[in-house]
Amino acid sequence: MLSETMWPPDTQGRCETKVRYGLTLSQGATRDVETMKPISLIGLLSVVLVAAGCGRCVVTTHSSATGNDDFAATAGNLTMSNKVIKTEAEWKQSLTPEQYRILRQKGTERAYTGEFWNTKEAGTYRCAGCEEVLFESDTKYDSGCGWPSFYAPVTTNVIAEAEDRSHFMVRTEVLCSKCGGHLGHVFDDGPQPTGLRYCINSAALKFESKQGAKAEQ
Repeated sequence: MLSETMWPPDTQGRCETKVRYGLTLSQGATRDVETMKPISLIGLLSVVLVAAGCGRCVVTTHSSATGNDDFAATAGNLTMSNKVIKTEAEWKQSLTPEQYRILRQKGTERAYTGEFWNTKEAGTYRCAGCEEVLFESDTKYDSGCGWPSFYAPVTTNVIAEAEDRSHFMVRTEVLCSKCGGHLGHVFDDGPQPTGLRYCINSAALKFESKQGAKAEQ
């Protein structure tokens, strides 16, 4: 994980870091790579990405040829032994084509087409990539957007966030902190008590039903 000692601010204080849900995000980086002190390969890659204006979290969640190495080494507040590390070939083998498109390629399913957008049954929603528990049905609600919506995850440390500047918008991407899979986005127009709307792709989820119970709506 990058730290302030590895990447100090310039004389105008235009480089700053913040930590949310265990991921280090960087904003406003303006220093040239040539002026930086020697840093790790991960740190150098992060500088290049930020300087290019990509706007995403400096920790990449795409698998490398040897597996999701950068994510395993730096992301989240769990230890490396808790992370799910797979090569791209292994992800393609373990996921359906649609799951792979959503989780590993940051795709989005069309509204009102996903398996769970209108599910009202009580149960638990897990990550389709690693089966980490992400949401409970009692936090699911009908937001009218056409995707499964929740106002809170089971705990904050199961979700990682990154700034997403794709499609000419600035949004907050949410990812599984255990495997780095893309889940969807979070918005600040949800109901109380959090005021948040976690808008999640059905293909990124697995559902475990609680027999004989009904979800709260």
